[in-house]
Amino acid sequence: MPPMSTPLCGEPESRGKAGALGLVLGHPFDTVKVRLQTQNKYQGIMDCMVKTYRHESGMSFPIASVAVVNSVLFGCYSNALLALTATSHQERRAQPPSYTHVFVAGCTGGLLQAYCLAPFDLIKVRLQNQTEPRAQLGGPPPRYRGPVHCAACILREEGPRGLFRGAWALMLRDTPTLGIYFVTYEWLCRQYTPEGQTPSSATVLVAGGFAGIASWVTATPLDVVKSRMQMAGLERGAYQGMLDCIVRSARQEGLGVFFRGLLINSARAFPVNAVTFLSYEHLLLAWA
Repeated sequence: MPPMSTPLCGEPESRGKAGALGLVLGHPFDTVKVRLQTQNKYQGIMDCMVKTYRHESGMSFPIASVAVVNSVLFGCYSNALLALTATSHQERRAQPPSYTHVFVAGCTGGLLQAYCLAPFDLIKVRLQNQTEPRAQLGGPPPRYRGPVHCAACILREEGPRGLFRGAWALMLRDTPTLGIYFVTYEWLCRQYTPEGQTPSSATVLVAGGFAGIASWVTATPLDVVKSRMQMAGLERGAYQGMLDCIVRSARQEGLGVFFRGLLINSARAFPVNAVTFLSYEHLLLAWA
């Protein structure tokens, strides 16, 4: 999940840099998570990691897109909270917003972020599921040569709507999850920070890490559905819609399929969100 920080505003560039730092740490684990959710040929996390090692799709596209996504999220969240509380950023230390306002603002940010994220996330998932080596003499060429070629192929084969495949599942995943995420981080910071003071680095690390875990516990079932629907475009007619995907997945693989990837999601969520939160806080100070 993209991070929320107690400072509720900041330069878009700082938001992008913070997200990119967390992404560098978490992207390889995210690739393994996506493949576990959408493919049945792996025996577990370690087996997937070993088989994936030489087939990594690269970092440039997710790093470039996360700056846009984080800017949308933080901008929408901050403006929504301002509209709900009529309290400026400078006044929020003395008058912290209610958890209800934090949750509603987080849901608003999650909804709008998901709409902007959908095409980027689809391309990321398609590239992460590409198991052909990027370059191998005498071997088959990869289906997608890069993010631009991937987008062009989706437009040509599935039409403009194809870029938003799985968007409903993504919105249903992110809308409540980011509300829970923001509330968890805010609550933990308030619990371990004297009133009116700025959270310490240790508090930010712990709060950010546990907020990340809480969000993924909530998000994983719909994350599985979202990933499967995004890959369904490669097999026309695989799913008739989100409900069809849920029912068919449950019938074929049991209810446990909706928690596939939860362990690796939680394992990567703590360090990724801890680093992202801490870097974001320091970047905000640098821009102040």
